[in-house]
Amino acid sequence: MAVLSKIRQRSFFLIIIIALALFSFVLADVIQSGTFGSGASDVGSVNGTDIEAQQFMQNVAMIEKQGQGTSTTQAMNSAWEQEVRRIILSEEFDKLGLKIGSEQLINVIKQNPNLAQNPQFLNAAGQFDENKFKEFLKGIKNAPDQTQWLQWKEFEANIERFAVEQMYNTMIKSGVYTTKAEGKFQYQLENDKADFDYVTVAFSTVNDDQVKVSDAEIIDFMKKSPKKYKSDNTTSIDFVLVENKPSKEDEQAMLSSIGEVKVKFDSVVNVGEFVNANSDIKFDSTYLAKKDLPLDYQEALFNLPIGGVYGPYVFNGHQCISKMIKRKANASAKASHILIAFKGAERSSATRTKEEAQALANDLLAQAKANPANFAMLAMTNSDDPGSKNNGGEYDNITPGQMTPKFNDFVFNNPAGTIGLVETEFGFHVMKVSEKYDAVLMGTVAQKIQPSEATIDAIYTKASQLEADANENSDFAALAKKAGLEVIPATNLKGYDEYVQGIGSQREIVRWSFNKDTEVGDVRRFEVPQGFVIAKLKDKNTSGLLPIDIAKQSVEPIIRNQKKAEIIKKKMAGASLEAVAKASGASVQPALGVSLKMPVLPNIGSEPKVVGKAFGLAAGKTSEIIEGNSGMFMVRAKAVTKAPGVPSYTTYITQERAQNQSYAISKVFTALKDKADIKDNRANF
Repeated sequence: MAVLSKIRQRSFFLIIIIALALFSFVLADVIQSGTFGSGASDVGSVNGTDIEAQQFMQNVAMIEKQGQGTSTTQAMNSAWEQEVRRIILSEEFDKLGLKIGSEQLINVIKQNPNLAQNPQFLNAAGQFDENKFKEFLKGIKNAPDQTQWLQWKEFEANIERFAVEQMYNTMIKSGVYTTKAEGKFQYQLENDKADFDYVTVAFSTVNDDQVKVSDAEIIDFMKKSPKKYKSDNTTSIDFVLVENKPSKEDEQAMLSSIGEVKVKFDSVVNVGEFVNANSDIKFDSTYLAKKDLPLDYQEALFNLPIGGVYGPYVFNGHQCISKMIKRKANASAKASHILIAFKGAERSSATRTKEEAQALANDLLAQAKANPANFAMLAMTNSDDPGSKNNGGEYDNITPGQMTPKFNDFVFNNPAGTIGLVETEFGFHVMKVSEKYDAVLMGTVAQKIQPSEATIDAIYTKASQLEADANENSDFAALAKKAGLEVIPATNLKGYDEYVQGIGSQREIVRWSFNKDTEVGDVRRFEVPQGFVIAKLKDKNTSGLLPIDIAKQSVEPIIRNQKKAEIIKKKMAGASLEAVAKASGASVQPALGVSLKMPVLPNIGSEPKVVGKAFGLAAGKTSEIIEGNSGMFMVRAKAVTKAPGVPSYTTYITQERAQNQSYAISKVFTALKDKADIKDNRANF
């Protein structure tokens, strides 16, 4: 009792000590994670302008709210791009002195339908009244509650930014000019034609194992074009997945359990009530066509007699037993139609008269009856129903009453294979009934197949042991093999990524791989929905270039073909096409009417270098060996046919200018972003 009394006397001090210990623990974790470290309150910066975390995360929350299904990481990346763009462009606007005045702002507001058409801002004539609008603003500005005024100021700032950016883009577009000479050049690129003969030896004639490409060669190649192969910092990991799945003993135990359910299911009268009491998936009163039943069990389930029971069977991770309740004939159907609308029909934008529509529909009906197999093509090329024309006019799983009455009656009152014509409020329909589906109502007890507690404990022990062994043994692959597991690589992870190949959304694994305290070779276990992941950091790429694993996909073939080119050149000996063809075992091929706009050789593909050389040679002249996209070439020119001059190149000038203007706007921002000093701390969040 004396001891208890002393503890009570000192309880206040004990609470203080425990609180301090907990605070120290939390503080240490916070300091270690960098939350209170240098720049911890910033998600990053652009040209010295900090992106403050609190405001940034408010923007992230707003994006998440606006976009259903948007994950936090996706919203964060979207908010980041918005902030980077805002800061970079705002700097440019300030340098240029771009602003909009109050009158310009009013003009922009007038173009916003939510404001310009708001009844409280309209005059007696139904027009936007600036004075009413200004009075409204004055009212909310002087109101005791400033919530509306602050919301308006934020909205006004967004409008102003949008308007200024439009001005900026207009200035860029105005600076892009396309001359008549450029328009003429585009015309010639498209319409000048070259005829020539060529010999080619494909790169594929040399086996890949004859030319080796080292990682060092790939890196050296990228260093020559660092902008082209620029990359964010990346990491690569190897991981194994220890799945949290039931053992054979668990499955056998479940079979015994559901077997007991089956015995009771045979005599059950209220199937829905029994299913809800015994199943992990509640009773569904929907009638199902045969094709909607589990594929492997369609025949057995669909052909059950009323009251018949089938199972147990495994479907979608569940042990199942199904009982037939009812059948329904012609419960749904598949049909196709070609809608020919006319002026005045419901939802129609057609200009044809009703008589013209009926004549066209009768013509299509005759074609459909003559060749039913061509119905889908007739629908795609003629139907006015945008919802089905690209699918050949087809609607599947049509249920009674789903379609407009006359459409519905034709489908359900005619046998499959019937083709006919129906008029509805939407126009004339050329109809084809494809299939009729009987349907069944079944009750299914579905019990999820899941591991027992003993199995879960064993899986946890296995994963923990593998983590411990991997931290002591560098041969991760050997340990995984011994445990009967597969090592899966995940490469090119970026600091702001959310997904890891093979295991889905795993932001925590990505953050760990980028943590400054995580070193190459470190191993850590993570709990995931599928079980446990044991990950090993394989590489941290801070070179500014693509990681080797990714670069190999694009760079290795280029270097390999360059090496193959040297081998092939030696085979292509000779001064004429015939001599080269004989020496290399190739043949002389003709190319007719090829343009610079579409430099494609039949059965080979795009070869701009080869075609360009043919245009530059005099008739009868032979080129040197050319390295193309698919192999090595030699060309002998025949003739270049110049396109006749035209009175105006306006079409080409307009197309080229529009393309260049659009290109200029995007490239200006890209150039500004490349030049900007951007510090990105998203990997820490």
